[in-house]
Amino acid sequence: MSKTIKHLSLCVILLFLAVSGLNGQDKGTVRMLKANGAVGPVMSEFIIGAIEKSNDANDTALIIELDTPGGLDTSMRAIIKEMNRSKVPIVVYVSPSGARAASAGTFITMAAHVAAMAPGTNIGAAHPVSMHGELDDTMSEKITNDFVAYIKSISDSRKRNAKWAEEAVRKSVSITNAEALKLNVIDLVAHNRDNLLKQLNGRTVTIDNKTVTLHTSDVKITNEEMGTRLTVLGIITDPNVAYILMMLGIWGLFFELTNPGTFFPGIIGAISLILAFYSFQTLPVNYAGVLLIVLSLVLFILELKFVSHGALTIGGIISMTIGSVMLFQNASEYYKLSLYLIAVTVLMTAGFFSIIIGLAYKAYKRKPITGIDGLIGSKAIAKTAIGKEGMVSVRGELWSACSDTLIEKGDDVEVTEVSGLKLKVRKISETL
Repeated sequence: MSKTIKHLSLCVILLFLAVSGLNGQDKGTVRMLKANGAVGPVMSEFIIGAIEKSNDANDTALIIELDTPGGLDTSMRAIIKEMNRSKVPIVVYVSPSGARAASAGTFITMAAHVAAMAPGTNIGAAHPVSMHGELDDTMSEKITNDFVAYIKSISDSRKRNAKWAEEAVRKSVSITNAEALKLNVIDLVAHNRDNLLKQLNGRTVTIDNKTVTLHTSDVKITNEEMGTRLTVLGIITDPNVAYILMMLGIWGLFFELTNPGTFFPGIIGAISLILAFYSFQTLPVNYAGVLLIVLSLVLFILELKFVSHGALTIGGIISMTIGSVMLFQNASEYYKLSLYLIAVTVLMTAGFFSIIIGLAYKAYKRKPITGIDGLIGSKAIAKTAIGKEGMVSVRGELWSACSDTLIEKGDDVEVTEVSGLKLKVRKISETL
């Protein structure tokens, strides 16, 4: 009897330990990240890095909170390739309310294992836009057909509405979260993160022809941050910031070239130009605009060398304005420069050079006050009678002098010419 009790007690203890172990075990981790702004190299590196980390950590799922107006095709495709290779289920959640998954964001959302949207969001408008000028009809049709085939293949692989996806590319249609759910463009609508995790729990997805069930109840949440390096790169790849960096670079080098040895403006200018050129690699730059801006600086500098009475300055202002407007002229809306920034930059540059030019012109017109040339126009006193020869006192010094008319000793005279060490003078009365 006692042995039976001991065995029962041991079983109870083992059962208790087993249950305790189950309750205390790690129920998995869901990694979350926020992807806001245009789809470009920075966002691509951030998302791809998070997918790799999530796979290395064997997370339960990776949730990408997306809000984008679109972006570059190359960056979008790089993200989708990594999503397709992922062994961890990827959830794209268009959030918060008011966010959108437009253009490239549409492709990324539909490529997710689970596509979700928050109330008050929209998706679509995925027609390709050329970043390098207008295309002829044939080339435009080729690009459109390529995008249509790509989004249809994505939709088919995720069992989503391929017909609507084609219209999003061909006709730039856009729909709300409720319409997207009804049309089988997305899988669910979630009000917030908690609601999203609740709806994901128990949902199945297919990865490598295997069915995976999501267990997102009481999971550990890990927030993936972009980090300082990518944050800085994200800032400088903004077209407005890139434009400011280019102008700072040009101004800095101009100061260094006109004032050799100052170093600081040259260093700042060189760094700014390098950062600007890095940004231009990721932006749809129209280099005709860059050349016009450089030309404007050349015209401003020429105004300093040659007095054109403002003609070169006006040309510089016009060239800089047109170049700034053209810099990203063929880009999509989110890659265009602010007109206010252009106006302020042009006015500041024109104002600066106008001031410099004004000071230079005044210095040019100012009479010399030192050296031999500085004697011309000076007042003097005849120390002797002056004809072809004579002596005058100028600034406390005695000089040989001559005159075309006879000047009496003690007359007030004015220096009109300097020839070697002899001054030519005339009586003050003769100048009246």
